[in-house]
Amino acid sequence: MSAEEPTILQRVAAGDAAAVRECLDRYGPLVWSIVRGQLPDTAMAEDLVQEIFIDVWKSAERFDPSVASEATFVATIARRRWIDRRRQLSRQPEVEVVDEARLVETFDGLDSVDVSDEARLAREAIAELRPEQRRVLLMSIVGGLSHGQIAEKTSLPLGTVKSHVRRGLERVRALLDAPRRAGEVRA
Repeated sequence: MSAEEPTILQRVAAGDAAAVRECLDRYGPLVWSIVRGQLPDTAMAEDLVQEIFIDVWKSAERFDPSVASEATFVATIARRRWIDRRRQLSRQPEVEVVDEARLVETFDGLDSVDVSDEARLAREAIAELRPEQRRVLLMSIVGGLSHGQIAEKTSLPLGTVKSHVRRGLERVRALLDAPRRAGEVRA
């Protein structure tokens, strides 16, 4: 460029800190308007806006005012980043937060029902499991969830869920067998 003053993006590319603030002030509302209506929550949108501006600053040296305006350049980067994020979100399984306390309350609610000594022993045995095994077993037994559903809800690999269930059941079985064996030895 000849005698013309450099654009904001050209100044950003040259390392001008004031230009970075100017860029945020001028194009922040544009980027926000592109992103906000397209993402499920504000925090996610704010994160994406931040990523977009980092990308704008990294790409500022590629800006050519003879090809497009600064606003078009910034909007194009924002749109591409937003599309990337949308694709990323569509590939992620929807994770439902499992209220473990509710499962435990449901399981503990069995106290109100006239249950046999075996059920009480089973509840006590389950209470002795490691927390991750207990959680997975309760989701399966009380919640009626399949291994695959548990894996989705907990974000654990399916193999880990199956291992927790198997080892948890083996441990419960061993704990339940212990009083019988003790009784057999005494008899």
